[in-house]
Amino acid sequence: MSAPLLAAHGLSKTFVAGGRRAVALDGVSLSVAPGETLGLVGPSGCGKSTLARVLLRLTEPDEGRIDFAGAELSALKGERLRRMRPRIQMVFQDPLSAFNPRATVADAVGDPLRIHRLVPRRERPAAVAALLERVGLSAGLAGRPVHAVSGGQRQRVAIARALATRPEMIVLDEAVSALDVTVRGRILDLLVSLQRERGIACLFISHDLAVVRAVSHRIAVMDGGRIVEEGLARQVVAEPRSPTARALVAAVPRLAAGGGI
Repeated sequence: MSAPLLAAHGLSKTFVAGGRRAVALDGVSLSVAPGETLGLVGPSGCGKSTLARVLLRLTEPDEGRIDFAGAELSALKGERLRRMRPRIQMVFQDPLSAFNPRATVADAVGDPLRIHRLVPRRERPAAVAALLERVGLSAGLAGRPVHAVSGGQRQRVAIARALATRPEMIVLDEAVSALDVTVRGRILDLLVSLQRERGIACLFISHDLAVVRAVSHRIAVMDGGRIVEEGLARQVVAEPRSPTARALVAAVPRLAAGGGI
């Protein structure tokens, strides 16, 4: 196996609210290789989204270290951190919360190109059109407000924006959980196609083991702020060892028969 692109070591994070302490991460360690998809699955409230935000330095850990592409990401600050950000992107469950509410589709997809100075201004419309077409959207949507397109289209816009910086890795946090079954399937097919085509590493986070199994090479199971099981996707599904993994498999009985991409 190749050296990890992303490696987290002993990440811990505690939040304090109303005088009470809540442990969100308790010594979490994991790694993702170049071109690999690691599925992260677990019940709601187990710390998955906190881990995603910590890995991208959107939330700072209390303890631990994050390495990315040979650099200690957790130690970077200022301009060095800004230069690293295009290389690891995120897609959220509700992209509207990450978009400017007044933005057009062209604004949403083109902002990374402008902010990181990746494409000259005169070339941005063509670059935006190409990105939209790559995720199965018409370039004619560019002028429409983001809030005026459907949920499935909006999630494709979010993926196009993530691709704009040509990242080496994308973190997807419950990116398809709010979509209906048909649209969800199309988005999953798109993600698998993009991952194979561009060799992008992915951390795919969900509470749904069936969805995670469909796109992942390996699966890590999280509960109570800890990784309680990790292994090849087929092995975790066929022979779950932890109570959490067994409960997740039992919740989707058809998984026991196998399946996959």
